Amino acid sequence: MDERLKFIARLLDGEQMAGLCREFNISRKTGYKILDRYRDIGRHGLSDRSRRGAPKIRERLRRLFPDIHTPAISTVHAVLDRHGLVKSRTRRRSAIRTDNGVPFAGPNALYNLSKLSVWWLRLGIAIERIKPGNPQQNGRRERTHLTLKIETTKPAAATFLAQQAKFDDFIECFNTERPYQALGMRPPAEIYRFSPHPYRGLPDLSDPFHDKQVTVTSCGRICFKTRKINLSQVFAGPRESLAPCRRSQTVR
Repeated sequence: MDERLKFIARLLDGEQMAGLCREFNISRKTGYKILDRYRDIGRHGLSDRSRRGAPKIRERLRRLFPDIHTPAISTVHAVLDRHGLVKSRTRRRSAIRTDNGVPFAGPNALYNLSKLSVWWLRLGIAIERIKPGNPQQNGRRERTHLTLKIETTKPAAATFLAQQAKFDDFIECFNTERPYQALGMRPPAEIYRFSPHPYRGLPDLSDPFHDKQVTVTSCGRICFKTRKINLSQVFAGPRESLAPCRRSQTVR
């Protein structure tokens, strides 16, 4: 499915069908088939789908209505899928995919972490980095950026306040007015539900396998006995655990 998303994202960005099909090693017939699925039911149309029921339904329609043009198997399946009658093989991702720039990653080559990514990690959310210089690996996000730029910066507003107003209008339209095929032609606000579990912050970390817990200062430093150890400002605030190594004390 990831490869199909990359294919669609680049196609929507203006690349030619023939060239993309050669690069992805598929026929143009397959390329147009993937595009038609995306246009019919959005992103869910790109997942691997079982068609065990669609051929039987199509054959039944052909026999019951011989004088009417029978739809293709893919069309029958798309209708079933649209109404939630097909089980998709697509699994939910267990990680957030990001690029390698701020605010998702930091400039520090040792950690490549930012305050946002550290917060995610402490919440138990894994981070999946794309390959540097390959934005097509995160095609959905890049496509959203393209839409944002087209609708809010071409042309740009004359002042910062006016530009912010254009961004606010875009967010309002994106969430409450614009219908999406993948959501059954509904805007996101119509299906969004608040979590019944309010966020109450991160609990204090407790690790019985470490010798000592210390607080990282606002300047990204920990103080251990008479030593001051520079860690990183992205870890500032929460407590970190110390564990002994063979030769010295180190942070784990």
